[in-house]
Amino acid sequence: MNLRNALCAATALVSVSATAAFAEELTIATVNNGDMIRMQGLTADFTEKTGHTVEWVTLEENVLRQRVTTDISTKGGAFDVMTIGMYETPIWAKNGWLVAMDDLSEEYDADDILPAMRGGLSYDGTMYAAPFYGESSMIMYRTDLVEATGMEMPEAPTWEEVAALARAMTDKDNEIYGICLRGKAGWGENMAFLTATSNAFGARWFDEDWNAQFDQPAWKETLTFYVNLMNDAGPPGASTNGFNENLSLFQQGKCGMWIDATVAASFVTNPDDSTVADKVGFALAPNTGLGKNSNWLWAWALGIPAGTQKEAAAKEFVEWATSKDYIELVAANEGWANVPPGARTSLYENENYKDIPFASMTLKSILSADPQNPTVDPVPYVGVQFAAIPEFAGIATEVGQEFSAALAGQQSIDEALEKAQALTTDAMEAAGY
Repeated sequence: MNLRNALCAATALVSVSATAAFAEELTIATVNNGDMIRMQGLTADFTEKTGHTVEWVTLEENVLRQRVTTDISTKGGAFDVMTIGMYETPIWAKNGWLVAMDDLSEEYDADDILPAMRGGLSYDGTMYAAPFYGESSMIMYRTDLVEATGMEMPEAPTWEEVAALARAMTDKDNEIYGICLRGKAGWGENMAFLTATSNAFGARWFDEDWNAQFDQPAWKETLTFYVNLMNDAGPPGASTNGFNENLSLFQQGKCGMWIDATVAASFVTNPDDSTVADKVGFALAPNTGLGKNSNWLWAWALGIPAGTQKEAAAKEFVEWATSKDYIELVAANEGWANVPPGARTSLYENENYKDIPFASMTLKSILSADPQNPTVDPVPYVGVQFAAIPEFAGIATEVGQEFSAALAGQQSIDEALEKAQALTTDAMEAAGY
């Protein structure tokens, strides 16, 4: 071997050794939603570009929240990247539990992230988690079933209009249920839906002095309306249905309408998965004429726990998974309708995306949510479908169990509200409010 060849071989060996030396295996906790499952299928692209490999821990929504909260609060160190949301991010950042996302690369273009998403994932002006996708909630409905009723679905319907349509579409003998709504207990399951809905009815979690409000008429009206509607027009076993269960029912053609995350639009209109893909319309989440719609605001985002030993590699993953290039990668493999929505301004300016049937309604829903002023009457908290205080997750999980039991017919609405009032008051007093 001549000197030149020997030098080239040595250089190549050093290069390979350097790559191997810096390659990490990242452990990433994520939720079992469709977009996250899709991301796992594209991980080879990340490994090819960086040399890093990924071990996925994929969990159901309630379990994920419990696992990552326990791990980060006890400094367990089980994960290098966590899928978290707008509730946890500012609270955990304040505690010093998350790595700041203030040094992402210039080509990543953090300024392209929708202001509502960036704001909700920031603490004291600094972003601490990057949105994989952003969402509000909206109505997804069967256009053929609405047409068969002789009624119409307005772009911005009231709850009374929605309820009338749901009851008219219901045909239980043929397993057609007019409306599918979350009933599974959990602060991010039934309580996300019911808290957002209660905003439209004029209810609130706390008054301005942090007094629980479940003993007020607006909450009784909210819960009574919901339980009666689900009894009349909902599927059997609704008290155990969350996002994925209702998605499956809708894709099977068993739901006349479904009010849930805007991100679901790509799944219900995908002909590979949905039997009603060509019969889906979209409308804003309902109101009651009080000035607030029943839509929420959320981002499933990627955060890095402060204790990780693999921060640099973890940031490379976060950049890869939440970048414009990742959106292009999904589009190339799955089509533009299936890219992660709601996170970047540029997506809604992209000519390939503008004509997607649900793009406009998704953006309208996101922009209409106001976390700073979520309720009809003033409140001391921010957050649309949650109150951004550390105690909320535990309290709302317990309240969710009481409301789910009311939906299942295991207790009365009055009993559920009385228990919700008592346990919320006790928890808040114990916390020093």
